[in-house]
Amino acid sequence: MELVARKADLVRELQFFQQIVERKNTIPILANVLLETNGDGQLMLLATDLEVALRSRCEAAVTNPGSVTLPAKKLYEVVRALPETDVRIETEKGGTGVKVSAERFESRMPTLPREDFPSLPEAAGSPTTITGAPLAQMVAKTQFAITGEDTRYYLNGALFVLRGDSMTLVATDGHRLALVNARREPAVTGGDEVKAILPRKTLAELSRLLADGHADVDYERGENHLFFEIGSRLLISRMIDGQFPAYEKVVPKGNDKHVEFECDRLTQAVRRVALLSNERSRAVKFVLDKGKVEVTSSSPEFGEAREPLAVDYAGPALTICFNAQYVLDFLGVVDADVVALDLKDEVSQAVMRPVGVEGYDYTYVIMPMRV
Repeated sequence: MELVARKADLVRELQFFQQIVERKNTIPILANVLLETNGDGQLMLLATDLEVALRSRCEAAVTNPGSVTLPAKKLYEVVRALPETDVRIETEKGGTGVKVSAERFESRMPTLPREDFPSLPEAAGSPTTITGAPLAQMVAKTQFAITGEDTRYYLNGALFVLRGDSMTLVATDGHRLALVNARREPAVTGGDEVKAILPRKTLAELSRLLADGHADVDYERGENHLFFEIGSRLLISRMIDGQFPAYEKVVPKGNDKHVEFECDRLTQAVRRVALLSNERSRAVKFVLDKGKVEVTSSSPEFGEAREPLAVDYAGPALTICFNAQYVLDFLGVVDADVVALDLKDEVSQAVMRPVGVEGYDYTYVIMPMRV
């Protein structure tokens, strides 16, 4: 194989593969990216960890079509360090090494056999189009709530539900739940409801691929895999096989105490007060009284802190305790100047929502702490 490509094009594509490739090297070929050409002026790049795969393309002047695998991380570092010029990639005779050069720079990198690279499933070719911007928003507002506990494997991802006129993404770790419903534009009539659990890594890659927020997504569900085509890039993900919890039953219906906060003001108060909270529990208390909510914390090691916030509240006095990081996770992704907190009592689930947003409904259920 021999080709010449612009450095900027290669760097742009190779950076997307850095989180895809297998870092543990249990199977050496999974640390490599496959480069493949067939003489049509396109270089195809492909990498996988057997759970998630990414295929992309960039323009190249191909002298000799072929394929080769190279270490994804090191190839990216080398190409990124090159001057802003054309990059030549050429396999040596015998296929044991690959030359990567530009201007006066020349390097030789080892390769692994193309035959060792795993084959990937192909989409059937009947995708559903999803607008990229709302999907990117949904991912940002839910992925932080995914659990890291491997024992509950079905919670190691987010449930994606696609309907004709709406789409839903929901994630939970058992202590909090993030739920986003967004309208599909334009709405599609007919068709069955589609459900799939998207792995945490898939959501992270979707977030990167949708960073510009303008591309549409062609989504397709296969027997065991999901396909997301975004422009010239195709993300392939294995589905998590399991029964996601009945999230509709988790959202409380009887929370009759309502408080609204200025988002930035609440964020700063919780962040400051949490500095003196117990480092393990990260507990902060919301002390509600007429006309104010006092955010407090205390710990034997560090002392105590409090900060009052003026609010429009005329209900009964109530104290409820939350994990500060859980509150800050929500406040960090919400796109609103005002957020609402709905409560029932000190021991029941609370609900946080943005106020005055359009185009989607965002519900954040958070369990109180007992301290």
